Amino acid sequence: MLIFNVAGCASCGIAMDAFGKTDGKDYGAHRSAKAVQEMTDKRRIFMLAGAFAVLAGVFLMRLFLLQSGGLPVADNNKLAVQAVKQRHEGLVLDTGRGDFVDRYGAPITGGTIYGVAAFPAALGGRADAAAARRIAAAMDVKYEKLADWLAGLHEPDWWRGVDGKGPPAAFSEAAGKAIRAAGFPGVYLLPYHIRYAEGLSGIHAIGFIGQHPELTARMYAPELARGARRLSDAVGGMGLERSLDRLLQGAGPTVAYRARSARSETRGMSTADELKVTSPDNSYYPLTVVTTLDLGLQRKLEAYAERNGLKEGAIVVLDARNADIAAIVSRPAMYPAAISPGEEETVNRALRAATPGSVFKLVTEAAALEAGRLHPKETFRCEGEYGKYGLSCWLPGGHGELTLTEALAQSCNVAFAEIAERLTADELGRTADRLGLGRTVGWQAAKSGGPVGRLLEEEEAGRIFAQITDKRDGGLLAQTGIGQRDVSVTPLQGANLIVTLLRGGDMLAPRIVKEIRYADGRLMLDLPIRHAPSRFGRVSPATARALLQGMEAVVSDG
Repeated sequence: MLIFNVAGCASCGIAMDAFGKTDGKDYGAHRSAKAVQEMTDKRRIFMLAGAFAVLAGVFLMRLFLLQSGGLPVADNNKLAVQAVKQRHEGLVLDTGRGDFVDRYGAPITGGTIYGVAAFPAALGGRADAAAARRIAAAMDVKYEKLADWLAGLHEPDWWRGVDGKGPPAAFSEAAGKAIRAAGFPGVYLLPYHIRYAEGLSGIHAIGFIGQHPELTARMYAPELARGARRLSDAVGGMGLERSLDRLLQGAGPTVAYRARSARSETRGMSTADELKVTSPDNSYYPLTVVTTLDLGLQRKLEAYAERNGLKEGAIVVLDARNADIAAIVSRPAMYPAAISPGEEETVNRALRAATPGSVFKLVTEAAALEAGRLHPKETFRCEGEYGKYGLSCWLPGGHGELTLTEALAQSCNVAFAEIAERLTADELGRTADRLGLGRTVGWQAAKSGGPVGRLLEEEEAGRIFAQITDKRDGGLLAQTGIGQRDVSVTPLQGANLIVTLLRGGDMLAPRIVKEIRYADGRLMLDLPIRHAPSRFGRVSPATARALLQGMEAVVSDG
């Protein structure tokens, strides 16, 4: 209506102009006076039109914000729902939290099961024993266990199995039909959006959610202060569940209620009381986080780790084209459906720094080649003992005469200790930095303060030297050069080092999230491939090629 008024005033101005031009008579002073009056009228009209335009702009902006969820909506219907909730007892069917999918759209979190829910106020002490026995039989549960569970309820809850722990127990379609047919007042078979599949190991980089009051207090102090959150609310405990927690929170839960009329409040519940479901009216949420993971590959590698008895360690697979994380396995396994924060199983060993050993010999060779302290055609003599610092080769008696490529293929400690002693600590440390060691390399936003920051918050930087008192300390250099002493590297850094060599020394930041989409499928946020350059520059393509040749020899001859 406001926009129509603005258009209408403009039409009046055009009409008056046309009328004056068709008349052709000279009105003299009368026309001048009339013209002044018309000009005054026009000025008033356009001033009024301008005011209307401003009001229209404000109106449209507010309408946009309301529709996009940017402002709270004073909706009488919603207010009525809130009032009715005071006479209801509710049970969450779906928290509204966003879910994760792999690069092909396969769900990593989220799925629908059907569980048995009970509303204690609806039972009212009038339990039908025969119906309860039919329910128990349909659930394949002893009647006494079911009766004890129902008797102990003080608020709506799900049947979570005999031990009463974990997520709601899932029931088959056949069991569901029998449960419905039993007709037990206050007991329902309802859909539940389950986040993690029962009994399936989780992905440490995805993480888990749970109640963490201290973490909630630290992350959501303003929301707690104004009553928008509770300390008991679930929050991401690690991984992407934690780093993307604010985005994943969504617009609110879907809740089932036993609705009571005002009359039934005085008479008690009746079997005719209705079960109602309320959910947020928002087309944008929950969000979907599209990861770079290949879930099929991830599960195959998890099975491989189990078959080969990997008790503690990690497997990382990066896409050589862009450093995207295709699979990231950590052991011991984590089961996010039943977990306690702080347990050893929650440690993501793909992001924890550990002594790398022979992998670091790539850095030593690169540093020596870049500094001109090593010739690609040089040979070495290994007799099994280095002769100082207590160093020896892993092969008793030594390797004998070795080329540089053979020294890397055979992982000869004697040859690489000799190479390392030609360097300074600075040369070794800077080359490590150029190859992504001694610093975090995981993807993070270019600028702070945005909706997404550092994705892999648990990633450790590792280190090359704990302390340097003498940059020419031979023992320090020799032990560091073979990946011992103080050196620590994460499996993610090690995998990215290889990708960097394959790219001729050009380093990218391993990415685990590609994009985030709204519930309607539209793109909310794109996380582009990012470089992760060192402040010391990069290794040369020639050095990268030399290292790759040595690595090929490791596979063929090592």
